[in-house]
Amino acid sequence: MTEFDPEKFEDKYANYFTELQKAYKNAFERMNDTYDSELVHAIDQQILNESEPFYEDGEFTVELPENPTERLSAIIVDDEKLDAVLSEYVDEIERELRRVFDIDD
Repeated sequence: MTEFDPEKFEDKYANYFTELQKAYKNAFERMNDTYDSELVHAIDQQILNESEPFYEDGEFTVELPENPTERLSAIIVDDEKLDAVLSEYVDEIERELRRVFDIDD
C-alpha cells in the first residue's frame, strides 16, 4: 500500500496517478460485474472521464462534471436508472479510493 499524505493529494495526478487509476479500474470492474456493461462503459467514458476525486476532512469524494446525465449519449436509459447506477458507481469509486489508500471508513 502507498503511504497516503493528504497534502500530496492536492497534486494527485503527479503524486498518486497509479493509485487513482487502480481505484477507478477496480470500481469499473465491480460495476461491470453487477450492472449492464454497456451502461457502465458509457458512464465511464462520457461522465466519469471528467470527474475529479478530492480528499477533504478525512473523506474522499468524487465531483462529477456539470449536468452529468446530459452527457450520456452512447446509450438510451431512463433517468431514474441512470441516476441510481451513477450514484452507486461514485460510491464504489470512493470505497475503492479508501481501500487503495488504506483509509478506514
